[in-house]
Amino acid sequence: MCFDRYSRYLSDSLIPPSSPPGMAADSMEIDDSLYSRQRYVLGDSAMHQMAQSSVFLSGMGGLGIEIAKNIVLAGVKAVTLHDPKQCETWDLGSNFFIRKEDVVEAVCPRVAELNPYVHVDMSSSAMDDNTDLSFLREYQCVILTETRLSLQKRVNEFCHSQQPPIRFIGCDAYGICVRVFCDFGEEFEVSDPTGEEPKETFIQTITQDNPGVVTCMDNQPHGLQTGQSVVFREVNGMVELNGTARQVSVLSPHSFAIGDTSQLQPYAHGGFFVLMKTPKTYRFETIERQLCDPQVLTPDFSKPEAPLQIHAAMLALDTFQEQHSRLPNIGCLQDAEVLLKLTEEVNATLRNKASVNPELVRCLSRTARGTLPPLAAAVGGLASQEVLKAITGKFAPLQQWFYLDAIEVVKPLQSVSAEEFFPRGDRYDGLRACIGESMCLELHKLRVFMVGCGAIGCEMLKNFALLGVGLAKSSGEVCITDPDLIEKSNLNRQFLFRPHHIQKPKSTTAAEATHDINPDLHVDAHLNKVCPATESIYNDSFYSRLNLVVTALDNVEARRYVDSRCVSNQRPLLDSGTMGTKGHTEIIVPNLTESYNSHRDPPEEEIPFCTLKSFPSVIEHTIQWARDKFENAFVHKPSMYNSFWQTHPSAEVVLQRMQAGESLEGSFQVIKLLSRRPSQWEQCITVARLKFEKYFKRKALQLLHSFPLDTRLKDGSKFFSNTCIPIKLPDEFTIIYNNTVLFNDLNTARLFAGIYNIPYSEKDLSEEAVTRILSDVNIPEYRPSEKSIVTDESAKKPDQIKMPLSSEEEREAITQLEQAIATDSVTAGSLLQLSPLQFEKDDDSNGHIDFVASASALRARMYSIEPADRLKTKRIAGKIIPAIATATAAVAGLVALELIKVVGAYEFESFKNCFFNLAIPVVVLTEPATVKRTRIRDNIYFSIWDCWTIFGHEDFTLSDFMNAVREKYGIEPTMVVHGVKMLYVPVMPGHSKRLKLTMQKLIKPSVDRRYVDLTVSFAPEADGDDDLPGPPVRYYFSRNGETP
Repeated sequence: MCFDRYSRYLSDSLIPPSSPPGMAADSMEIDDSLYSRQRYVLGDSAMHQMAQSSVFLSGMGGLGIEIAKNIVLAGVKAVTLHDPKQCETWDLGSNFFIRKEDVVEAVCPRVAELNPYVHVDMSSSAMDDNTDLSFLREYQCVILTETRLSLQKRVNEFCHSQQPPIRFIGCDAYGICVRVFCDFGEEFEVSDPTGEEPKETFIQTITQDNPGVVTCMDNQPHGLQTGQSVVFREVNGMVELNGTARQVSVLSPHSFAIGDTSQLQPYAHGGFFVLMKTPKTYRFETIERQLCDPQVLTPDFSKPEAPLQIHAAMLALDTFQEQHSRLPNIGCLQDAEVLLKLTEEVNATLRNKASVNPELVRCLSRTARGTLPPLAAAVGGLASQEVLKAITGKFAPLQQWFYLDAIEVVKPLQSVSAEEFFPRGDRYDGLRACIGESMCLELHKLRVFMVGCGAIGCEMLKNFALLGVGLAKSSGEVCITDPDLIEKSNLNRQFLFRPHHIQKPKSTTAAEATHDINPDLHVDAHLNKVCPATESIYNDSFYSRLNLVVTALDNVEARRYVDSRCVSNQRPLLDSGTMGTKGHTEIIVPNLTESYNSHRDPPEEEIPFCTLKSFPSVIEHTIQWARDKFENAFVHKPSMYNSFWQTHPSAEVVLQRMQAGESLEGSFQVIKLLSRRPSQWEQCITVARLKFEKYFKRKALQLLHSFPLDTRLKDGSKFFSNTCIPIKLPDEFTIIYNNTVLFNDLNTARLFAGIYNIPYSEKDLSEEAVTRILSDVNIPEYRPSEKSIVTDESAKKPDQIKMPLSSEEEREAITQLEQAIATDSVTAGSLLQLSPLQFEKDDDSNGHIDFVASASALRARMYSIEPADRLKTKRIAGKIIPAIATATAAVAGLVALELIKVVGAYEFESFKNCFFNLAIPVVVLTEPATVKRTRIRDNIYFSIWDCWTIFGHEDFTLSDFMNAVREKYGIEPTMVVHGVKMLYVPVMPGHSKRLKLTMQKLIKPSVDRRYVDLTVSFAPEADGDDDLPGPPVRYYFSRNGETP
């Protein structure tokens, strides 16, 4: 197969595209339904700049196609894909948009399919030393891959000389080594180097002095540096500071000076400050200037000299190509020695250099003709983020070289015969040149279980397809599972999906798309969660057939569960995750490393109940309050209502039981809902208006009634200035009834109509109609209540359903139910059913986010808190994790590299975990944590991977079990626990009698249960010491481990 790669889609000249019609850039509106997760990473300003930028990308090999995918998904205005070379069969192993049967016409439309807002065209014209480069002036960024260094230099000089400069990125991937070079011009201004959201720090005091000194509340560290500037908000007393920026001079970790405040009003209370982001200018040099004295990023501190060693080796490889018009031949020792000599010569000319690494050079020579798709994916993610930085000025750019090697992948293969690496005329020739035929075959017969088919899952499946993981003809398999359906917002990152896939299952759709990339793959797609409820499907027998497990999950709880199953079944686990531009990978190998559950992040801090209910101080509090109100009014209450009437189908019987003095759980809340339920649209408006009155006026008045502004604590200090939380005072005002409030009531009424199944028309939604109804609403006069307001931060929200009712509340409920029965309000079956909502953040038409945004903003106004816009509200209320395709591609590539090592059963030192932040940028590769071995006594040790086993039978007693453990493992058991049930604790009354009971009777296993894992403690070495821990003891209910 040897065709012009893209001839039918390429023009004959290097002419940039004209702007396509109907693009996002034309209207400057951002399609939030597509870009919402990315907006939280880049921000709207950067998104707008991308939508006006054109990019030229040369080279459609593995690295080039990765960059093309990522920047088209991101949403640039236009991309020109350039490649004059012809396609060969082994390109199928690196370019996932090439198909065997349609090589000629595949790439352009398949890349264009990724994003309808991006115009993609192609060019196949040669670009060489004689090409007129003036056509590049139409682009804001130029990326060269698979391009000779001499041509890279020429194009780079041209781009650097333009006004303004054209941002230039050069990328190369040869076998195990890759490099990225960035030159964004003499002066490149970055608006936001880190992308981190400024932290709000509350103020304890500000002195009226020269200089004035700010002290943080509760001695919180401010994290500032002298010379930075902060902006003040919501300061009471010294109000002149609000909205102003002051340069700081750090005095201590929790105090700083801000210049003269002696002429300002005295500070009273409250307020906070945030760090003011200031633009930063970066300076770049051309390739020519950087060659001898390169500025490099160091990703692996266990080999700090590696970047400079790769720099010299790859420059020598450039020289080798110039001299021989080819790359070194696979397995040719003579070429390797020539390259080594060239490397030594090049290294001698460098000012910034390290000693030559002969092993690295020889591995590079042997693999230079090959390709490692995961390495291209990892570095393609990083390079793509640099493209986005180049055209937006968002995040700190790479200065100026990034080098990465995968020598750990090929180092153990050096003794393998050269014939293993020779091409065989198939799609795996590029991979084979790096890892050899035997390793390729191991990948083909691999049986992998991947949990999750979202963004990381799609990228992993692409890597599996290129690596040939799980081929049907080799009895391999990739089993995937994901219960979710595809949403439009997924299309921005989950590149296997297209608009026509929306609302289809992720797993089956991803399986079909993966089969298109590599038809030989055997992908078995499931729609299940992996959790205790599905252990009958994903049981021990299932895990026993696997070689390894990959997680592509978005929550910690699911990761912990899958990890526990892998530890229990002694299976390797490859985990990864992203948040915005940050990513991590963790490699878990039986008996070598710790597991995911070996380390636990601190639990997420909950907002105290009293803060949410009465004393919010930041916008997150008001958003969570509004989210809770949604859940309570539109989800919890109607669900409880339905559940009650399903349990008690007759209102008359309920009334009789209550009149007889019987307490029915939830009856008071249900009857209150029944007595107040609206039956017409007008009543929905009325309910919404009364809710507004309750929450945005009366609650404030009640708080000020309970705690007047002059309220003092026992020590005489003011309540509102000395509470342990930075309280914002509710204003003593009635919120003016404006369009915001009208919108809040209208949206609230629509949601009530939804749960009560009440129809309404477009006319009913008109401002005129709603205003008319509102004008007739009777607002009861406010009368203060003597109900106490919770101020204890440790107090938990009470469960209203389980709270005992007062006699007055019981009488009120009986009366309301009697009235409902008398008026036939409960005879119709439909009246005993509501339609609970399910909070959905990504459907803008359902009003869910609108409710939370408006309610949060109104509450924020009550407490003088700066409101959040709808986008921020949606992120917080929906617990949305910011995400971008660049980071997703990078983590999946890094994980797939480790997969090769796991398959090869490499030594511990070969494995690498990674943490990166592409925004800064920083990439840190580290060894995994070694497995810890705990001493029980003498020479008896155990680790998390150990599991002792005891085989029993139907009459096997607890005493038999303990004797069996003692005889088999030489240590005396003292306590046996199953889950949370204590089977035997000597000091517990009656437990000694249990020794004669059978294990079957004590544990009561389900009929299909083969074994249980028991926690056993052992006798200490000396009397008085604590019992010693041990590994889980797996007790089988029958001698052969079969189901009893």
